[in-house]
Amino acid sequence: MSIKVGINGFGRIGRLVLRAALANKNVQVVAINDPFIDLDYMVYMFKYDSTHGRYKGTVEAKDGHLIVDGKNITVYNSLKPEEIQWGAAGAEYVVESTGVFTTIEKASLHLKGGAKKVVISAPSADAPMFVCGVNLDAYKTEYN
Repeated sequence: MSIKVGINGFGRIGRLVLRAALANKNVQVVAINDPFIDLDYMVYMFKYDSTHGRYKGTVEAKDGHLIVDGKNITVYNSLKPEEIQWGAAGAEYVVESTGVFTTIEKASLHLKGGAKKVVISAPSADAPMFVCGVNLDAYKTEYN
């Protein structure tokens, strides 16, 4: 059984998170939110990455969804994290990769949409930070 993830922000980091998830059978991206990127441009940017090269699989837009290698990903375009229906899409975890919602208070707004945990990809003023191979053992399950 794979964990289901949502990505908030489909810029450089959000696209890297999707690529990493696609390479891991234990992670499934079920939703992406980005109010500034339309679906067709999401397809283009993911397919033709200027740093990582062309994506070798299939990428298309269909019925308001991003389809990558046959996997259906719900796309939202909300400016407000609390309005994104992560739970309806099945996302348990949200990767906050906009660089905007980096405090505990702001990132916690994703929980209102049904997410159980939020991972902030940028440095935070008040959220604990973990680095694999450095201090990951300090993580506590009560962190949201």
